[in-house]
Amino acid sequence: MTPEKKRKLRNIALLSLLGLIGGTFAFTAFNQQAINDRENEVQVNVGGRVHDYYNRVTENKDVFVENYGEQPIMARIRLSEYLETQQTGAAAPTSLVEGAEREAVNTWTPYIPSANAIGMRTGNSAAFNRYSNLKFGWSREGQTAPWYLPTFNHNNLDLSTAAAGDAHDLASSSPEVTHPGDGTDTYWTEGMTYTNGENGITWHGAADGAERITAQNLNQERAPLTMAQWFNLPNNQKIGDFWVMDQETGWAYWASMLEPEAATSYLLDAAEMTSAIQETVFNGTYYYGIHVDSQLLSPDNSEDFINDGESHDPNLDAFLEGIRNNAVDDELGNPDYDEDSAPSAFNFHLMNPGRIFTMAGEQYRYLENMGNGNHMIIRNDAIRNVSWDEQEGVLTSWFNQLDLAVQVMVQPVAYSFSTGEVADDSVTFTDGTRWLPDNLEGEAAADLTQVVPGGAIKAFALSLADVTRLSGPGLAFPNHAQRGSILLGWWGLRTPAPASSSRAWRVTANGHLTGDSFRATIATTGGVRPAIIVHQ
Repeated sequence: MTPEKKRKLRNIALLSLLGLIGGTFAFTAFNQQAINDRENEVQVNVGGRVHDYYNRVTENKDVFVENYGEQPIMARIRLSEYLETQQTGAAAPTSLVEGAEREAVNTWTPYIPSANAIGMRTGNSAAFNRYSNLKFGWSREGQTAPWYLPTFNHNNLDLSTAAAGDAHDLASSSPEVTHPGDGTDTYWTEGMTYTNGENGITWHGAADGAERITAQNLNQERAPLTMAQWFNLPNNQKIGDFWVMDQETGWAYWASMLEPEAATSYLLDAAEMTSAIQETVFNGTYYYGIHVDSQLLSPDNSEDFINDGESHDPNLDAFLEGIRNNAVDDELGNPDYDEDSAPSAFNFHLMNPGRIFTMAGEQYRYLENMGNGNHMIIRNDAIRNVSWDEQEGVLTSWFNQLDLAVQVMVQPVAYSFSTGEVADDSVTFTDGTRWLPDNLEGEAAADLTQVVPGGAIKAFALSLADVTRLSGPGLAFPNHAQRGSILLGWWGLRTPAPASSSRAWRVTANGHLTGDSFRATIATTGGVRPAIIVHQ
């Protein structure tokens, strides 16, 4: 398509981030139809913002969600399309879909994919297949994920979005463009800093002088897929950092909790017109638009995704439950992640790695089935203000306060571990930034926690070798965001660096492994995560 033809394309993003339901952890951000659904106060900083970067000339269009708040959120997005053409001399334009009106986005046609091909429209939206190709997901050879500029707008009572380049925001109180950038691909890169007020422009939502540093979107674990395709995935791969589109309604769901200070991978990467538009409009003009409808909420409100009066895929219930629990169980039979239950209520053999559950007053992450009825689990949150030197004492105190019904399930491990010492600068990593050590050797490599008959019944810190073995697709820590987060805190491992360095290994809040942490460090941002092996 020639640049002149491209300039006639006005693919605007009509973004909506409206409506709030208050309460300690209750948050929803719905479309314009929910603008009056506000009640109570939001008592914690829970919030999300949809980003839309669009450039008419290059046809780049990036759509994703950022969580700028302090609590996890769930997100879904629906795209609707509109196309009209007008031959020179015609009295009025003609809409591609009968009954659709350019100024009434509620009449636009939702994007409904084929059950087995997300890039192919069906139903009423099939008419757009001839004229427009939407590119879902993000993939670049040799690159892991794009970079973005976090929103300036942290006011979750503000209804506007982060619309950049040629994208338009629809909130009545905001300008059409609410975020810096020209909407081109890779406009933002690593290490860029932007100060609000630069070049005489004060962007919506923050005062002059507010500063933002570019951050990286989450790595796309798999390309966007339909709910029908999702159903056929192995259960241990059904929750993760990717988009799933319901082929019945067109709603696309982020397939995991979106943690604070994180941003999803791209749902949409480009919107390109085909040559067929030139054949249809050989002497005239056309208008093509995409409406981006977003709904963001806290896990407590996830039923709102179901109770919306629409006919969803029958597996949506199980999908949303999996997001809340951080894993899909092999069969029904376990309480929800936040339902505090006695040990007898759980069937650990039905759990998949990464599953979150609350047992006898403590919340855990299921790590693995070790066989012979043994299961390794770990506290889901770090015990804060604990130095590496204090680990053993804190682990013992934590174990002693556990409910007796839990203690009697715990299996013995070694009285002491032969950890070895590993210098940070001696380790090389594969599959991502400080993700999987690939050259551990000696005692450090052999330090894998296992049941030891006649050993000590106690809690323990994981080793560097343990975390390496438990990290990867389908495992307890499938990605960086699942291994470490600001919300759950950094956490120390039992593996030390050489004693002369006074350092030890830990998992950072961004999921990286580092052996450069001072052993004496005490901070509110992290500490120790006790692990135990239980038998059932």
